[in-house]
Amino acid sequence: MISKKAIISKNAKIGKGTIIWHNTQVRENTEIGEYCIIGKDCYIDKNVKIGNKVKIQNSSNIYSGTIIQDEVFIGPNVNITNDKFPRATNIDGSLKKEGDWTLENVLIEKGSSIGASSTITPGITIHQFAMVGSGSVVTKDIPKYGLVVGNPARLAGYICRCGKKLSHTINKKIYKCKYCGLLINLDK
Repeated sequence: MISKKAIISKNAKIGKGTIIWHNTQVRENTEIGEYCIIGKDCYIDKNVKIGNKVKIQNSSNIYSGTIIQDEVFIGPNVNITNDKFPRATNIDGSLKKEGDWTLENVLIEKGSSIGASSTITPGITIHQFAMVGSGSVVTKDIPKYGLVVGNPARLAGYICRCGKKLSHTINKKIYKCKYCGLLINLDK
């Protein structure tokens, strides 16, 4: 279901079963996979790639060059940026155009979660099943299963696929989740 109040480019590709709520804009050459939920008032820029079963909450902004893999959760009011050195004008005072700056991609790997009101800075990779705490500003890559919090975001531990913090180690690289029993090997 796509709301009649959503603005979807004719050049965007939307997979089956995907729901897009009102006042969301999806720009040209963007691909959104199957069975996603895109909340209201979101902005999804051109050339964004979104996998299957992704949930993007209300009022999030996903800018050009972002790649979001399958089963990722993006909380409300998240901003994923793409310009490390933003300026409105060039040195000569002319208004910057598309070719006047360097786009830096963001990659959010499978199963990761980004908490509400977080900002992801350009050139970042958030590896599989990582979690970003609400309100964090991510300025560095996050390891697999890493839990980061703060401004700037810092590693605060590791997280299970079930979403709970890992605390029981078998050794330095293998954890056993006390909630669901899953073994997490940080090397694999």
